[in-house]
Amino acid sequence: MNRLGKGLLVAALVGVVAMAFRVSWNALRDVARATGADSTAATLYPFVVDGLMALALVATLVLTGDARRFALRVLAAYTLASLVLNYVHGLVPELHSEVVDWGRLADWDPANWALVLLATSLPVGSIYFGSDLVAKVLHHRPIETRTDSAKLEESTETVVKRSTADLGESTPTPITPAPVPAALEAPRVVDLVKPTDRVPVVAMAAESARPRRATGRVPDAARSSRPARTAEQLLTEARSATADWPVKELTAEGIRRAVRTSPVKARELRETLRAERAAA
Repeated sequence: MNRLGKGLLVAALVGVVAMAFRVSWNALRDVARATGADSTAATLYPFVVDGLMALALVATLVLTGDARRFALRVLAAYTLASLVLNYVHGLVPELHSEVVDWGRLADWDPANWALVLLATSLPVGSIYFGSDLVAKVLHHRPIETRTDSAKLEESTETVVKRSTADLGESTPTPITPAPVPAALEAPRVVDLVKPTDRVPVVAMAAESARPRRATGRVPDAARSSRPARTAEQLLTEARSATADWPVKELTAEGIRRAVRTSPVKARELRETLRAERAAA
C-alpha cells in the first residue's frame, strides 16, 4: 500500500473513533452525573474512560513482549467497562433526564453497588494504568535499535564466511629439486715429509691458569673459642640449666638453646633428663 492509501486509512480510522467517542460520551456523562459528579466532572468523565482506551491502543502498537500484553489487558478491561456503562445507560431511562436518583444505576441493590463501584473506580484506574503505560512507552527501546549492532556483526561474519568458502584452493607450485652437484674428488695431499724423517715429540705438562690456594693451619682467630664438651659435661650443664623446669617443658629445642648444642645431642639429653625425673 502506498503512502496515500495509508493516509486515507488512518484518516478513516480517526473519524470512526471520533464518532464512536461522541456516542459513548453521552452515556458516560449521564452515568457520571448519576454517581454524584457535577457538570464539569461529568463532562470530563468520558475522556477518562475512552481516553485511556486510546492511550492503551497506542501503547499496544509501540510496546512489545510483556509490556504489550499488559497494554492489551488494560485496553480490554476499559473497553468492557465502557460497554457495561453504555448498556446500563440504555436500560435505565431515568439516566437520560436531568432529574435522576443519585447512586441508583439498577433496581437490584447488589447490581447497583457493583455498577457504582465500577463507575467510580475507573478514574482512579485511569491514573494508575495511564501513568504505567506512559512510563513503559518512554523507557521502551525498539527491537531494531537494540539489535543493530548484532545484525551488523552477523552480516559481517556471514560475508567473511562466504568469502572464505568461495575462495578456490590455489594450486601449489611444483617444487623442482635442485640438481645434485657432482661429487668432487678430494684433493690429493702431497707428502712433504719423507718417511725417513722423524719429528721429535715433546711432552709438555698443561699448566693451569688458576692459581692454587694456599694450604696451612687455620688461624687462631677463626677457631671457635669454646672447647669441645664431653657427654658428661653436657649432661651436667643440662641438669643445672633445667633444674627448676617442669617435666612438660623438657623439650629438645629448649635444652638445645639452654646449653647451645646440636639437635641430636639435645634429644639425647631430653631423654636422659626425663628418665632421671621419672626414676626420682
